[in-house]
Amino acid sequence: MTTRQEPQHRTGSGFGALSTADDVLGGIDLSGRTALVTGGYSGLGLEITRALVRAGAHVVVPARRPRIAEEALRGTDRVEVGALDLADQESVRLFADRFLATRSALDILVNNAGVMACPETRVGPDGTWESHFAINHLGHFALVNRLYPALSRSTDARVVSVASSGHFLSGIRWADPHFHEGYDRWLAYAQSKTANALFAVHLDSLGAAGAGPRAFAVHPGSILTPLQRHIPRAEQIAQGWVTADGTPAQGFKTPAQGAATAVWAATSPLLDGRGGAYCQDCDVAEPALTDDMLTGGVKPWATDPEAAARLWQLSAELTGLGNPLR
Repeated sequence: MTTRQEPQHRTGSGFGALSTADDVLGGIDLSGRTALVTGGYSGLGLEITRALVRAGAHVVVPARRPRIAEEALRGTDRVEVGALDLADQESVRLFADRFLATRSALDILVNNAGVMACPETRVGPDGTWESHFAINHLGHFALVNRLYPALSRSTDARVVSVASSGHFLSGIRWADPHFHEGYDRWLAYAQSKTANALFAVHLDSLGAAGAGPRAFAVHPGSILTPLQRHIPRAEQIAQGWVTADGTPAQGFKTPAQGAATAVWAATSPLLDGRGGAYCQDCDVAEPALTDDMLTGGVKPWATDPEAAARLWQLSAELTGLGNPLR
């Protein structure tokens, strides 16, 4: 059994907030490796896909809109697109079945796709799941569990979930995770990002115990991408994200810089034998000592192993996967 290490402890990576995905991949050869990046055709995901390809990987891009994905990735070598709607558990099953039927091993899986601050939307088998929780967390939960056989065939697979400092705003709402009482789009987003972090904690504990994949959650930083499509420009200006002419505020990263932490967590040799950590600015994050989301770090409710195990069980019950990986 692999010995667990204290996860929230910096590695001294030598990289930082301004590093790009290509910077952290310098000297790393991913030839012969297979990666999967959900939403890997737009915004942050597109940058992650392109960087992994430049390092030699073959990248599978599941997409809700395959034709748009194929157009965005046109001219990019070693990429294939597959149909997947994370809001639809049957779509997740079909995608995973196709993948397992055609490929043996999966080395890198980046859970990148997601929604942010969208209007109240209900999805799921019975139409009652809150969309942030369903897409950002439950869809990826099912995808990883269904692809676990391929991840287990890799000698050193890693699963990276794109979280956010938005987790500062909410832990898991155990009494009402689907917001049947009083929907709040920002708290819904925040809960789903806490769920992303907790998912990495428990998935890693299973991987470390059974020679499975190691797992990480990452905060990419503040970046303007299509993720903000539900947030009116006036609100973005009021939040201080952009100036009146649309220029990103100081401290915002470029997409290439935003992709760096996910790519670093997926490939860095400094993380060999480690896992379960929340990362930012191309290193493991320290615990958050204040409520300042700009300073970053990680709140205790996003790294609590007991909460992670409880969320895992709830997610298994909701998705009908029973008790996966056990």
